[in-house]
Amino acid sequence: MYRYACILLLSASAVSFAGCTSLPFAYQPEVQQGNIITEEMLDDLRPGMSRREARQVLGSPAIEDMFRTNRWDYVHSSSPGGGGATERLTLIFDDNDQLIELRGDRVPENWGS
Repeated sequence: MYRYACILLLSASAVSFAGCTSLPFAYQPEVQQGNIITEEMLDDLRPGMSRREARQVLGSPAIEDMFRTNRWDYVHSSSPGGGGATERLTLIFDDNDQLIELRGDRVPENWGS
């Protein structure tokens, strides 16, 4: 009987603590999604690059809009423990598939010079 009481108590404890993710001592891993873009990658981007060259530098974009084919969007978010930052970078190409503009959170100051 004592053995069953211990098993029942341990099971009840395990179930009650299973949903306690907001406890201060609970481990919450950092979750990263999207494209990680380094400073070196940004430095390699140049006006006039083709789509192929830009893809070699940054990888495939997170968003390729089928209605705006001249725009690629790169998004990276990290959420340590449920909150976090989101970085965005948008590449704009002209009709000849040449890179003409960068928009976003981390556009280099000397881009295009």
